[in-house]
Amino acid sequence: MKQIHGLDVDPATDIAICCGQTEAFSAAMFAILNPGDEVILFDPSFETYETCILIAGGVPVYVALDPPYWTLDEVKLSNAFTAKTKALVLNSPHNPTGKVFNMDELGLIAEYCRTKDCIAITDEVYEYIIYDNEPHISLASLPGMQKRTIVTSSLSKTYSVTGWRVGWAIAPSCVAFAIRNIHTKVTDSAPAPFQEAAVTALKSPPEYYNSLREDYESKRDFVYKSLWKMGIHVDFKPSGSFFIFAALPETCKLTDVEFVEELIKQAGVVAVPGCGFFHTSNDSSENVTTYYNQYIRFAFCKSDATLTSAVQKMQQLVDASGHLKFL
Repeated sequence: MKQIHGLDVDPATDIAICCGQTEAFSAAMFAILNPGDEVILFDPSFETYETCILIAGGVPVYVALDPPYWTLDEVKLSNAFTAKTKALVLNSPHNPTGKVFNMDELGLIAEYCRTKDCIAITDEVYEYIIYDNEPHISLASLPGMQKRTIVTSSLSKTYSVTGWRVGWAIAPSCVAFAIRNIHTKVTDSAPAPFQEAAVTALKSPPEYYNSLREDYESKRDFVYKSLWKMGIHVDFKPSGSFFIFAALPETCKLTDVEFVEELIKQAGVVAVPGCGFFHTSNDSSENVTTYYNQYIRFAFCKSDATLTSAVQKMQQLVDASGHLKFL
């Protein structure tokens, strides 16, 4: 944290080691929320956030990001804050879209957190998987934000060990203490052997992270170009994560779920329907639900051989017009 973000963190008091980022996030919700407290989320969002908030007694409040580039609208953000707002969740790089929030957006979020006395919880598991020279900036590194930010992350994505369940929360000491207390009551301890391995992983040289980015960037570009050739729109090229959030053509008569089902049946290729990442908007003046069933999430965190095979199977379904037959 010191080397990358310039933050001084006391390892004895400011860090809670948990069973993955998911548990760290859940424990953070239990640590800060009272029943009825509102938590702002950006939509679309990773599906576990809402459940963790609800179990802790909180109320999710969604701010819709605007497609196709998933931009943050200040008016929508401002309208989401009420007297009951306790916290805001920021996932950057973002799942499912691959968006990396830029400095202007981070500055806006930080300003509202400071002026509204709001806690920020960040999910930074894709912090090293970023492309096109985009920097990853932790919200905690902005002026006045370290004291009101809970940073959550894990080994899973950076070191390709999703099953190891080693993650952490970094927070002001009083909050970190509460998270550790909840963690020990729920799971007691993250796997000790994997924590030992984590020490080695975290000492990886800069060359490792450069290689990681280059490898994923190559996979991203291959899948991105392949989808376009099959008539699947990818208006937003992801700047981070290992997902492509692709829009179905306007002429497609299938929903996202129906498309995924057909893709499995006809090509043996699995993707994720986008509807699971969208939620009811709080903005009744805009019918944002019109695009909730038009997006598909493709993951490219696979070997080159697997990605090539998947693309070849899909290409066998391409008709003379260059589109998948069932679109």
